[in-house]
Amino acid sequence: MILWGSLAGGAVGTVVVTGGLRLALELGLTRMDLPLLLGTIFSDDRRRASLIGFGLNHAIGVLFALLYAAIFAGVGRAGWELGLALGAVHAVFIGSGLVTVLLPAVNPRMGSQWSDAGETPLLEPPGFMLFNYGRRTVVVTVVLHLAYGTIVGAFAAGL
Repeated sequence: MILWGSLAGGAVGTVVVTGGLRLALELGLTRMDLPLLLGTIFSDDRRRASLIGFGLNHAIGVLFALLYAAIFAGVGRAGWELGLALGAVHAVFIGSGLVTVLLPAVNPRMGSQWSDAGETPLLEPPGFMLFNYGRRTVVVTVVLHLAYGTIVGAFAAGL
C-alpha cells in the first residue's frame, strides 16, 4: 500500500503544487514559473519550454514520491503527519539546494551567481530559497510542499 499510495499521492500532490504555483503567479504572489524554469533547459521557445516543463515537473513530483515511499517503508509507517514533516524537509531542500544550485548549473538559459553584465540569460537565477522571484515565493513554495507531503503521506497510509 505504501508504494502505490505514495505514487498516487505524488501524482495528486504534484498537481496541487503546480496548480498552486500557477495560481500564485497569476495573483502576483511570485514571479516564479516553475514549468518554464524546467523546460528552458531543453528549449528556448517559451511555449514549448512550458509544455516540456509541465511534463518534467510532474515526473519529478512522482519521483520524489518514491523517495517518500522509501522513507515511509524504512520507518515502518506512513501518515499525513510524517508526510507533512517530509514536506518541510523537501521545501528546504528544493529552495536551498536543488533549484538554487543545480538548476542554474544545468540550464543554459539561466543566469548564475557568476554571470556578468556582458551575458544576457533568458532567466534570472532563483537565488537562495528562491528569493530572487520575490519574498513571498518562499512562503508559497513552503506551504505547497507541506501540502504535497501531507497528500503523499495520507495516500501512502490509505487515508
